[in-house]
Amino acid sequence: MKNSRRDFLKTSALASASLLMPKFLFAGAGNNPLSNGKKLVVIQFSGGNDGLNCVIPFRTDTYYESRPDIAIFRDEVLRIRDDAGLHPNLPGLADLYHDGHLAIVNTVGYPNPDRSHFRSMDIWQSASGSNEYLETGWIGRTLDSTCNNKCTTPHSAVELDDTLSLALKGKNLKGLAFRNPQVLYETTRQPLLKKIAEENNSANNVSTIDFLHKTLTDTMHSAEYLYSQSKIYSSKGMYPNEYFAKQMRTIAELIISGSETSVYYVSLSGFDTHVLQKGAHSKLLKLYSDTLKVFCNDLKTNGRFNETMILTFSEFGRRVKQNGGQGTDHGTANVVFIAGGGLRKPGLQNNVPDLQNLVDGDLVHTVDFRSVYATILQNWLNADADLVLNGAFPKMDFA
Repeated sequence: MKNSRRDFLKTSALASASLLMPKFLFAGAGNNPLSNGKKLVVIQFSGGNDGLNCVIPFRTDTYYESRPDIAIFRDEVLRIRDDAGLHPNLPGLADLYHDGHLAIVNTVGYPNPDRSHFRSMDIWQSASGSNEYLETGWIGRTLDSTCNNKCTTPHSAVELDDTLSLALKGKNLKGLAFRNPQVLYETTRQPLLKKIAEENNSANNVSTIDFLHKTLTDTMHSAEYLYSQSKIYSSKGMYPNEYFAKQMRTIAELIISGSETSVYYVSLSGFDTHVLQKGAHSKLLKLYSDTLKVFCNDLKTNGRFNETMILTFSEFGRRVKQNGGQGTDHGTANVVFIAGGGLRKPGLQNNVPDLQNLVDGDLVHTVDFRSVYATILQNWLNADADLVLNGAFPKMDFA
């Protein structure tokens, strides 16, 4: 009876202690399953980015006829090809493009698109079809498949946020979410948590209490590791004074410090531009471009750019025609950016959107987003893309 009561109290203490920690999820300690030295940084534009105002078909009259108030004027476009240009607030991307460090994929999407933010983001993060509902993400399944359930590191894949996105959740392994390495470390060093972790002496027992012990000790291990790595290098780059830029600076510092983390995930929100789009969208693109320029220069200066790939996506694009509020409503296919020093084939990977060939006023997708994932998985992370994506998708030339 006494033992049962002691175990109950101990389990309750662990459960209570877990409430004091940030809402991160993680896997157990061990070897990094993605250990080829390559880094992947995923930037998620949340809200549905208007890709048609990012990569602009400025030779197409239909573009200007459809968007009398929000179109980007021809003389403002940063031209990258005779029929395509970038938004004037994307000079950082234009520089990457001209230097051979940017790949652009137009009209990326999936069959039977869904215009719900939540559902479409689930589809992109889980790499599912529109008629499938998966509880694991494409990065989480990558951790599962590369490790064969024999090894894992909690910080193999990390997200700079309070909660872990579906993309980083596998069946057996998960990534780790946190906002700041120091805050994570200090939180896990609270006296109660430290005391409970030190009392774990039954590693061979698979009971709930031992699982909770392992959970806590693994998290403390990752917190200590990431905090120690974050102190190795402090960037001198002039990042914008915005939260997104601070997140990207943290990622740069961890990569340059030699952290064994392979995948970094971050979000930039505010892209649901139903009204007065032009000003709000321009501001977001400037923040993204300015941050990416400093981030890439940081990596270049420290010899880490060639081993890093940066993928930028959004859950869907916007409709071709502007609405009555000088904004745009939820659309379908969209543009994807891939930046890095190790691209095999940079530049425009396909044609600009065909505005004469629309379905219900929306762009027609010509590239399945899972082909982008498959290329990154197979050719960059050395993972089994067909296994991770539950099917074979054509590989592209950018990696």
